[in-house]
Amino acid sequence: MQLFITSLNSGSNGNCYYIGNEQEAVLVDAGISCRETEKRMQRLGLSMRKVKAIFVSHEHSDHIRGIPVLAKKYKLPVYITSDTLYRSRMSLEGIEVLSFTGYEPVQVGGLSVTAFPKFHDAADPHSFVVEGNGVKVGVLTDIGTACEHVIRHFQQCHAAFLETNYDDDLLDQGYYPYHLKRRIRGDRGHLSNKQALELFAAYKPAFMSHVLLSHLSKDNNCPKLVKALFDTYADGTEVVVASRFEETPVYSIRCQGDIFERSEPVVLPLQASYEQLSLF
Repeated sequence: MQLFITSLNSGSNGNCYYIGNEQEAVLVDAGISCRETEKRMQRLGLSMRKVKAIFVSHEHSDHIRGIPVLAKKYKLPVYITSDTLYRSRMSLEGIEVLSFTGYEPVQVGGLSVTAFPKFHDAADPHSFVVEGNGVKVGVLTDIGTACEHVIRHFQQCHAAFLETNYDDDLLDQGYYPYHLKRRIRGDRGHLSNKQALELFAAYKPAFMSHVLLSHLSKDNNCPKLVKALFDTYADGTEVVVASRFEETPVYSIRCQGDIFERSEPVVLPLQASYEQLSLF
């Protein structure tokens, strides 16, 4: 009873998250190129043939850049709200485009994907919880504030991709103009290390085995700094920093009731070979 997860890339240069079981998988966002997605999955021993759909959180380019080519090449349906599609200006001709509604699960084989609204400076932004084999994995990035929707779903997750975009001091000392700093800090901007840590410390369920710290700013954060912060409050949860340069290992997320079972990163057999701007 497990799900396999990895961050293929996480940051303002592109975001793409893989969640799957033994038979099928979904991508949440596809903000790196098709070629780069294929290369990273191949290195991890993951097959694009298992990917059955792409779910789109919002229209910013670092979340959608790779979708048209990837979806067309692999005949993948794209789940996206009408407002997000309109604002994205993506050309999805010849691609199956399906809408979703918050709090209404979408079944993709043995996976159930539930979207829920969040605060971010986009047309119709959503986060997701992917459930399968009794395991729930949250993709909680690009969030201005940890609202009740975020808290409610975070409390259910056996693992989560959790945004830790910026460190307050580094943002203060950085070169960004005042209006951009204010935008990042706003209720429709991004979660700081402090905000994410408050969510983690107050609402992390005892059965959460992994948290993947995601969407770190290149200029306003430090991987070692944020990992040290979260390690202090981990209490048995493995803390991983998702890179903006490369994929993470594949992690197997398992559960038995409310008791999680930790595992080492999974090494999968390689498949046959295959033939990357944003807001912050």
